[in-house]
Amino acid sequence: MSGVHSNLSGNQRRKMRSASRLYAVQALFQMEHSSQTIDIVRAEFLNFRFGETYEGAQMEDGDIEHFTNVLEDSVNYQAQIDQQTDRALVAKWPLGRIDPTLRALFRAAGGEMRDMSIPPKVVIKEYVDVAAAFFPDGKEPSFVNAVLDHMAREERAAEF
Repeated sequence: MSGVHSNLSGNQRRKMRSASRLYAVQALFQMEHSSQTIDIVRAEFLNFRFGETYEGAQMEDGDIEHFTNVLEDSVNYQAQIDQQTDRALVAKWPLGRIDPTLRALFRAAGGEMRDMSIPPKVVIKEYVDVAAAFFPDGKEPSFVNAVLDHMAREERAAEF
């Protein structure tokens, strides 16, 4: 852990990581819809979203290192993550047919699952929470839970 975060409580660090996951999903969504590069989107989020006032609301501080790692792994392994997601989805719902926010969420979670220091059940719970933030009244969080569970069992079978 970097010295910047060493004086924060465990709860504060968890909140920052959770915020970073939400930002990573938003950044991946933005990249897909704007065709902007990872470098442009990452800079925008770090300079204008983390801890800033945005449209009258105070944004959470995020864990910059965690955000960057999730974003980079999601982009670097996107083809493999998309294939893994497709295998977890039912045949009638290929990745291209699902909501773009969910697609970004599966890519972020798939990227984070490659980090062996974070238990897959933590990754699943965190991204189910992200889904609930985007879809508070829908069935999407349950759907996300099922898809990510399938992906995690494929990616890290020994931990189940």
